[in-house]
Amino acid sequence: MFRNLPRFEYLAPKTVKECSALLSQYGQKAKVIAGGTDLIPQMRWGERKPGYLISLSHIPNLDEIQFSSATGLRLGASVKIGEIERSQIIREHYPILIQAASVLGSVEIRNRATVGGNLCNAAPSADMAPSLLVLGAKAVIASERAERMTLLEDFFVEPKKTALGSDEILVGLEIPPRQSNSAGDYIKLGRRNAMEIALIGVAALLTLAKKDNICEEARLAFATAGPIPIRAKKAEGMLTGKRLDKGVIDLAAEIASEETSPRTSWRTTEEYRRDMIRVLTRRAIQQTVHKIRP
Repeated sequence: MFRNLPRFEYLAPKTVKECSALLSQYGQKAKVIAGGTDLIPQMRWGERKPGYLISLSHIPNLDEIQFSSATGLRLGASVKIGEIERSQIIREHYPILIQAASVLGSVEIRNRATVGGNLCNAAPSADMAPSLLVLGAKAVIASERAERMTLLEDFFVEPKKTALGSDEILVGLEIPPRQSNSAGDYIKLGRRNAMEIALIGVAALLTLAKKDNICEEARLAFATAGPIPIRAKKAEGMLTGKRLDKGVIDLAAEIASEETSPRTSWRTTEEYRRDMIRVLTRRAIQQTVHKIRP
């Protein structure tokens, strides 16, 4: 049953260090909040009962989108999904992120939900995760003591758990520059076109040799295909160094279906998810090739 929010104290630190200090002080009694589109419903359902909510909204620079052709894209953890969807910089240089952002929840949710919150919730169905994984994103993590970076694929530990320490927060994401002979595609499968959790999400990123369809690099990542957002590295290896004809693409899609680990849930079965991983991986690769070689 949907309930009233439990009682809590709202804290509004002005710096990352102050936020980290509050996490150290209150420990498991505290939760960090940004847009709140995941946390608030969890609190209403009684799944979480933090005594303290530590807001990121008053910390400067966490909501910035910065781009350099030399270093790539920097997304602050508090950047709204809707801001990603509307960003001309991202549309020009990282359009696969636009694809992912545009299918996350509703317009209202996208205008509140943050990229950091979508990742820190550590749900296997997180829409932003597969596209960020294939782009080679790194998580920028900060505490009172220092700042560190880790590959996003190492950020997810298990459902609802990340690599964040007890006093650490995700402050941003760094995404390397995209090569001119590369492109990506994200496909989300759901029962509805909006307000839907992915039955399967597939992201593909390919780099092709400039004169033919030889694949120089391939990355494939999935939502709801395992306990956390994952890559299919065996399938990537199948594509790399090959001419991407129908046989190679079909075989890579088959390998992806076999190496992922979807499960049966009330939404659908493991068998259906495996079939859709095969179908959507093939489609994502084909659409990506077409973007590079129209």
